[in-house]
Amino acid sequence: MTTCGETSLLREEEYVTDAVDHRGFSARRSNTRRWRADIFVLAGVEVAERFAHYGIGSNLISYLTGPLGQSTAVAAANVNAWSGISTILPVLGAFVADAFLGRYRTIIIASLIYVLGLAFLTSSAFMIPNTTEVTSSPSSFVNALFFFSLYLVAIGQSGHKPCVQAFGADQFDEKNLQEYRDRSSFFNWWYFSICAGISLVILVVVYIQEYVSWALGFGIPCVFMVISLVLFVLGRRLYRYSKRRQVEETNPFTRIGRVFLLAFKNQRLSSSELCIAELEANPSQDSPEELSFLNKALLVPNDGEMSCKSRDVEDATALVKLIPVWLTTLSYAIPYAQYMTFFTKQGVTMERTIFPGVMIPPASLQALISLSIIVFVLIYDRVLVPMGKSITKDPCGITTLKRIGTGMVIATLTMVVAALVESKRLKTAKEHGLIDQPNITGPMSIWWLFPQYILLGLADLHTLVGMQEFFYSQVPTELRSIGMALYLSALGVGSLLSSLLISLIDLTTGGDAGDSWFNSNLNRAHLDYFYYLLAVVSAVGFFTFLFISRSYTYRRVDGV
Repeated sequence: MTTCGETSLLREEEYVTDAVDHRGFSARRSNTRRWRADIFVLAGVEVAERFAHYGIGSNLISYLTGPLGQSTAVAAANVNAWSGISTILPVLGAFVADAFLGRYRTIIIASLIYVLGLAFLTSSAFMIPNTTEVTSSPSSFVNALFFFSLYLVAIGQSGHKPCVQAFGADQFDEKNLQEYRDRSSFFNWWYFSICAGISLVILVVVYIQEYVSWALGFGIPCVFMVISLVLFVLGRRLYRYSKRRQVEETNPFTRIGRVFLLAFKNQRLSSSELCIAELEANPSQDSPEELSFLNKALLVPNDGEMSCKSRDVEDATALVKLIPVWLTTLSYAIPYAQYMTFFTKQGVTMERTIFPGVMIPPASLQALISLSIIVFVLIYDRVLVPMGKSITKDPCGITTLKRIGTGMVIATLTMVVAALVESKRLKTAKEHGLIDQPNITGPMSIWWLFPQYILLGLADLHTLVGMQEFFYSQVPTELRSIGMALYLSALGVGSLLSSLLISLIDLTTGGDAGDSWFNSNLNRAHLDYFYYLLAVVSAVGFFTFLFISRSYTYRRVDGV
């Protein structure tokens, strides 16, 4: 015979806190399956979206310098600009999801916009001769349609990217110890799955674009996105959905914004009043002086307006503490932006026969990033994490900030290796009299580029996955989409900074008419100088990150 207390405990174990099922009732653990639900999320939308994104981005620089007739520097700036904007816009999509629509509805609407953009992109490719060589510039209408389509895809990504991964992580209850541990593994296996999709698109779609048809190469991802959306909707009965905010409850952006407003209004109140208010509102707080400016929102203003709750101040404080960490990750995002542009252009000038009779498109080497992640995720999750748990006693093996920092060190090494390889390539071109013959493939094998791609994959496994988990877990629960958007926006701003840096260096060093680091004739360019510069930027960013992360205090989660 069970007592009332035991019945209550069983009920707590049976139902998931703060989650509902597709009918709006409290979500039962037995009916809403964690990993089973995420299969639909992964196969339904995320793998297909990455397939579509990389189906466009991985070989975009070849399309811009070929059929669209742009110079190397302009094309690289355009790729970085599109990549940057498409990863900054998710901040807007996340706001719409967290404040109004919810993640599920936002994913549906964003996917439809995404499909429309891909359809227009495919149509624009049909209007241009299929070649990777410059023939004649396309009409203004075709150019306009292409870039309109490209940025329509970016708008689709704005609602898609921050919500899908957050929605997948929502399937795990962080207040349940086992599910909390599973959620950490989820971020590893999530990246493993999308890397498998990325490898497929780079090996198959890039080949189709180079040797069959650009229109077909853009059209295949469009079809995949349509099929994936259908699969995602079919899994709706298995999903856990965040509880909708009641009408009388305040929008999370409003209540957190009010903290900053009241803190500003109360800035002249005495410190003695502030300490008393802090201790009364949160007697367990260890350091009442931390961000005391925001803690002034706990005081009642002179005009009699109601003060903020301690939870609101804690949530606002958590967001402010993320800003320095976010800023330091930009030093990783700038080197990260290069693999879609200059790494690919390097490969164009090299001998691409990897086996007798087998020649690969240079953009296909990007698959090495995904393949290295696929291999090392298995090692990381099954070997390194258990070893880390036994040493550090951390449920995740190492903290997310240590994981991010490790990747930043590897990224610095990647840029040094890339610079050394490029110096070797330039020396080889000079020795064989190819300085003014950019269209002739040099004798140096494309195998030389393998190390920098593999190292970048290792860096991604640590820094990108670490950033995903860190920003998701350190924001207030209602703002999880914003958390994912913060991670994406760091990559976006990094791409834009890379674009700006390229333009400034190209202007300073004289463009194609001078000794530009990014001369369209790569045998006269100096990508090695650029890579060394990025290595310095990455190293400085790492030491700044190390200084900031040592004083960071992680957000507390009840029940874990």
